[in-house]
Amino acid sequence: MELSIPNSLKEKMLSGGVAYTLVVKMVRTVELPMIAKTAGFDGILIDMEHSSFDLDTTSQLCIAALYAGIAPIVRSPSKDPFYVSRILDGGAVGIIVPHIKTVQDARDVVEAAKYHPLGKRSAMSGLPHLQYRHVPAKIANPLCNAATLVIPMIETMEALELVDEIAAVPGVDSLLIGTNDLTAEMGIPGEYDNPRLDDAYAKVAAACRKHNIFLGCGGLHSRLDLVEKYCEMGVNWVMAATDAPLLIAGATKRASDMAQLNERVARSRKSNGHARQTDGVTNGATNGVTNGV
Repeated sequence: MELSIPNSLKEKMLSGGVAYTLVVKMVRTVELPMIAKTAGFDGILIDMEHSSFDLDTTSQLCIAALYAGIAPIVRSPSKDPFYVSRILDGGAVGIIVPHIKTVQDARDVVEAAKYHPLGKRSAMSGLPHLQYRHVPAKIANPLCNAATLVIPMIETMEALELVDEIAAVPGVDSLLIGTNDLTAEMGIPGEYDNPRLDDAYAKVAAACRKHNIFLGCGGLHSRLDLVEKYCEMGVNWVMAATDAPLLIAGATKRASDMAQLNERVARSRKSNGHARQTDGVTNGATNGVTNGV
């Protein structure tokens, strides 16, 4: 049997398409990866930096995603191998690390995430990526290295200044621009139309092209016009939506629709004299029940 570790996010980018993930911060159950797959997302991005998810919850979501056929990517709280290696052992096929400031930070992430010869990740048998089969390390480790996306974030001024050197680190597969934190560090928080942000994207995109790695865009859910512009500049994948805002938006839209329906029905009842009749029926039914009891 020929073994492989699929990574739908990476495959979409290699085909020349723009890949997009659903960010998971709130929903903790295995239905979410299946819904993301059905909806058409290329991957889920489980955010351990900005949620209360622990390693167990994260692993359960990753395993569900693997079996649903959709790539699980995880944003770690830090570059600490305690998180990085255990996140990957738990089923992730990509690791995002925030708050990168130096080239050594990027090297540390690679060391924790990749097996020898690229890194120093400790080998284990029976990975969920391989359906818990026992696969010899000489076969499993190269498969994992090839499938695992190592993604340092560019969201500090230090990282932006060193982006070419960070992109050149062997084992780095993609960079991810954290737009909100980056604009805050630039002194222009939330000013998405500021030309300095365009310049930052252009600089990171150039570094990614030079070193033949992917580029991701985060923090611009509400500005698809800018997402499209940056994709044309070289972005390969996008943090496209987040579970909680999607739920709130859908629930708010339906509640608004029902509020408008209620107003229309109330006006109609009033104009047709139905309001009193309805009240009478209601009161009669209530009284009947009360008296019967």
